[in-house]
Amino acid sequence: MLPLKEKDKPIIRKLLAAGCCARCVLRFCCLSVHSAYRRPQQETLRELQEFIRDAEDTTSQAEDNKSHDAAAAATVEPCEDPPSKRAKLEPDTGEAEGDAGDAAGPRVCVACLGVLQELSGASQAKKIAEAVKAETYEFDSLVLSVSLPAQLCVREHSCWLHVKKELREKSIAVDKDDLIQVKEAFKWVMQDLVAKELGGVAVVTKSFFEVGVEFSHPETEADCHFLASVCPDCFHPTKNKQSVFTRMAVVKALEKISEDKFLKHYPSPPGAPSSCCISQDVQCLHVSVFVAGRYNKFCRSLPQTPWLINGERMMESSVEELIAANILSSFRADGFNFSSSGREDVDVRTLGDGRPFAMELLNPHRTKFSRAEMKQLQQTINESTDKIRVRDLQVVTREAMSRMKEGEEEKTKSYTALVWTQKALQMEDLAFIDDIKDLTLDQKTPLRVLHRRALAVRQRVVHSMSARLLDTHHFYLSLKTQAGTYIKEFVHGDFGRTKPNMCELLKTDTDILELDVESVDVDWPPSIPE
Repeated sequence: MLPLKEKDKPIIRKLLAAGCCARCVLRFCCLSVHSAYRRPQQETLRELQEFIRDAEDTTSQAEDNKSHDAAAAATVEPCEDPPSKRAKLEPDTGEAEGDAGDAAGPRVCVACLGVLQELSGASQAKKIAEAVKAETYEFDSLVLSVSLPAQLCVREHSCWLHVKKELREKSIAVDKDDLIQVKEAFKWVMQDLVAKELGGVAVVTKSFFEVGVEFSHPETEADCHFLASVCPDCFHPTKNKQSVFTRMAVVKALEKISEDKFLKHYPSPPGAPSSCCISQDVQCLHVSVFVAGRYNKFCRSLPQTPWLINGERMMESSVEELIAANILSSFRADGFNFSSSGREDVDVRTLGDGRPFAMELLNPHRTKFSRAEMKQLQQTINESTDKIRVRDLQVVTREAMSRMKEGEEEKTKSYTALVWTQKALQMEDLAFIDDIKDLTLDQKTPLRVLHRRALAVRQRVVHSMSARLLDTHHFYLSLKTQAGTYIKEFVHGDFGRTKPNMCELLKTDTDILELDVESVDVDWPPSIPE
C-alpha cells in the first residue's frame, strides 16, 4: 500500500485528471519513499484510482442516504432513484485519468514529459550499463547525474499552481520546495536497475565516478518562449550554449514572475505534449586524479612547457611532455594540467633533489596503482629519455596540491651561476661576497618577461652568497635566495632594472653564462626511498 494521507486526495484527483503520470502524482504528494517509485506504473495508478474512489464512494453514499431520508420524511410518493455519481468514478482508460492511455498507448505525462514513464525502466538501465561498460572505467561505485530540459521547470510550476488554490481552500499546508524533483525520482527508480545491470556495483549519492543521463525535448523553446518576453533580463546568449533557455535562466525567471502574470501567458494545468523526451548519449566522467613527484632537468635546450611563438613550436619537446606521455597513457586519462613549484628557463638545469611538480589527470579511466606499479611507471619515464629524471612519483590528494604552491613565493631556492667579468679578478676581489647576508633587491620586471608579466618593482632577498674563482674572468657564484628572485638579472643588472646587482658590487660589467637550480626547498611531496 502507498503511504498516502487524506490531504493527498485532492492533489491526486486534480493531477490525474490533468494528465500527470502516477509517479509525478507521488512527487506532488511529497512522497519520499523510494520503493513507491520503483513499483510498476500501472500498479501505482490503480492504487491511486482506488484511493480516491473510496473517498468519493463514501461521499456519494452519504448524499444518497440524505436524499432518501428527506423523501421519506416528506411522505412523497417514491420515485426512481437519481443516477448515482458512481458513473463518474469508474476508471477511464482514456484521458480522464491521464496516465492509463488509449489504443495508441499511454499518454505522455504533462509534468515529466515521459522521463518517469517509459524512460525510467529496464531498457534505460541497460542502455546506461552498456555505455559504462564500453568505456572500461575502473570504479567501485557510481553516482547518477540527470540533465533535464528546462521546460520541465515551467510545467511543474504550472501543475503546482493548478493544485495550489484548492490546497489553500482546504487549509492544507504544502510548500513547493517540498515537492520531489524529477531527477531525484528518476534516480530512485533507476539505482537498483543500473546496479543489477552492472553486476551489483553500488549506485550511490556520492562517488568519484559519475554517469550522466541527459534528456532533451523538441518543444523546449515553445514552452519557455513566453518567459523571454516577460523576464528578458534573465536570458542572455552565450557562446557555449545552443539556447538561451538554460535551466538556471528558467528557474531565475520563474522566481521573478508573479503567479498572475504566469497564468496569463501559460495554461494551468499545462497542455498535453506532442512527444516524449529524448534520451541522449550517456556521458561518463571520473573525477581528476593527482600525481606528484620531483623532476631533474639535465638539458640546456629544454623548456618546462611547450614553447610556442606565433603558433610555431620552438623546441621539439618539454619537461611537461616527457613526464606526461607515460603517465597519461597509464592512467588512460583524457588530458592533464601540469604545474610545478616555480619554473626554470629553457637554458637552466635543475639538479639536486629536483623541482616539485604535480599533474591533474582529467577523466582517468584507471585510478588504482600500487606502490610497485608507480615505481615501475617512474622507471619507465626515466628510461625513455636522458634529458630529465623523475623521483618520488606518487598519487596525492587535491588538498595536498596547495603544499607545492607554497614554495613559489614563501620558500627558498639555491642556485649556482657561472659568471663572466670584464675586468680580471683575483680571489681576494671576491672574498667580500661570502660576507653578504640578506641582501634586499629591487627588481623591476625583466625585459625578457615583460610580454607575459605586469610591469612592477618586486623586492626579493638574497639570503647568502659564496664565490669560487675559476679563472681571472670567470667564477662560480652560489646563492640562496627567496623564491621568485630573478638570478640572471641580479648578475648582469638588466640595464639597471635590478638594484643592487653584481655589476655594481664588483664595479665591472658582468654576465651570466650558465645557471643551475641546486635545490627547491619545499618539503613536498613526501620522499620515497629508492
